[in-house]
Amino acid sequence: MTTAHQHPLEKILQDRIAIIDGAMGTTIRTYGMTETDIRGDRFKDSTKDLLNNGDLFSLTQEKMIGDIHRRFLEAGADIIETNTFGATSITQSEFFVEDPRETGGRKDPEFYQKIIEDKFLNDLAWDINETSARQCREWADRVGTATGRQRFVAGAIGPLTVSLSNSPDADDAGFRVVTFDQVKSAYAHQVRALIAGGSDLLLVETIFDSLNAKAALVAIREVFDEDQLQLPVMISAAVGRGGETLISAQTTEAFWNAVKHVKPLSVGLNCSLGPDLMYPFLSELSEKADVAISCYPNAGLPNPLSETGFDLGPNDMARYLGDFARGGLINIAGGCCGNTPEHIAAIAKALEGMHPRELAQRQSARREVTA
Repeated sequence: MTTAHQHPLEKILQDRIAIIDGAMGTTIRTYGMTETDIRGDRFKDSTKDLLNNGDLFSLTQEKMIGDIHRRFLEAGADIIETNTFGATSITQSEFFVEDPRETGGRKDPEFYQKIIEDKFLNDLAWDINETSARQCREWADRVGTATGRQRFVAGAIGPLTVSLSNSPDADDAGFRVVTFDQVKSAYAHQVRALIAGGSDLLLVETIFDSLNAKAALVAIREVFDEDQLQLPVMISAAVGRGGETLISAQTTEAFWNAVKHVKPLSVGLNCSLGPDLMYPFLSELSEKADVAISCYPNAGLPNPLSETGFDLGPNDMARYLGDFARGGLINIAGGCCGNTPEHIAAIAKALEGMHPRELAQRQSARREVTA
């Protein structure tokens, strides 16, 4: 997915470590939002609880979401993510469609085909993605203009609530609740809306299931081909203690081998482990991949007694990400769950002036592709 002309973010990655933002969900919780707040007028009559559906805040609490984007940008983020982690018809159906298992049925491809074709869910997914991208675009341009430093909008594409790799039925290993084409269709709809809202690049992130990610990447490629456009693509996996993706259980190296044909702008690790446990897997990925490396870990392990719900504070995250930079491992750095604007500010300050991971291999490969 390279282009003949260098994207402005590629130039930045050659010169310094770029900063990506922190956790939208964690930061939303600091605003004390309630079920009434997330419903607004549009969803006031919904029959299921919506408070855990944080993507809806882009539609019902636009001022708060804009304020969060502003704070991350002012903390030093070069890249801000759209609030669209679960903004597909498939994931949104969890909040708006009754679960057939509660009445003796089951979720299966027939059920999800109805989801894929549902007008309400498709319209909702489009609205969340386009609106969130537009909100990011507005604040990225506003802060970029004020500071004289270009900022970028990453259209965030999350992992879904269903798996293409594993069966949920212990007695039927071949059963899948959803098909590859259904997942691809949901992702293609999301991708088009993210682009319509003004995204600079697309971020397939927190990959637990490599086959789900493959469907997202195929959807992106097909949208690019059909709509005759091209954006950079970032890819980021979540791994367990053995360095494997959490559902499909691919090792770090196997994961890279599965996605490198896409020729992404970057590949990396996020979420999952705290930074202390992520180092060896990040080091392996940095050694194997010939593209930029991103890293935005959780702020340690979950801790309900902590203000953010996670163990590590801003200075802790700055120290760990600084170690990654000194090890020559990263080109893009930030934080996932538990990382507030204060965490990102500390990370940005710690990495200021530090040399990014060398990208000579990538530039050589890129010239061969575009020659």
